[in-house]
Amino acid sequence: MPVYNKLVRDKIPQVIEESGLQFETRILSEEEYNTEVTKKFAEELREFKETDNSQDAVEELADILELIHSAAELNGSSFEEVEKVRIKKAEKRGGFKEPIFLIEVEDQ
Repeated sequence: MPVYNKLVRDKIPQVIEESGLQFETRILSEEEYNTEVTKKFAEELREFKETDNSQDAVEELADILELIHSAAELNGSSFEEVEKVRIKKAEKRGGFKEPIFLIEVEDQ
């Protein structure tokens, strides 16, 4: 039986069960969950970087977005609050829509 030892989406146990396969899961502590969400971000970012087409990229971005929802809640917030902060920062400092690459800035 393959061993995964990783955070999975909430309905994965149900999907496995419906396929008739045996599996083992456990519920993580909040500290473990926080650690695993962080690991999952790294995994999904790596998968996003490795995509070679737009469809796969969007799939990986959806996974990252789902993790943002979870991470916001883990940090006592919500996706809506994260979005408000994003908008405020974009209004003040801009977004990342332009391909601007900063080389250096003169010392003060």
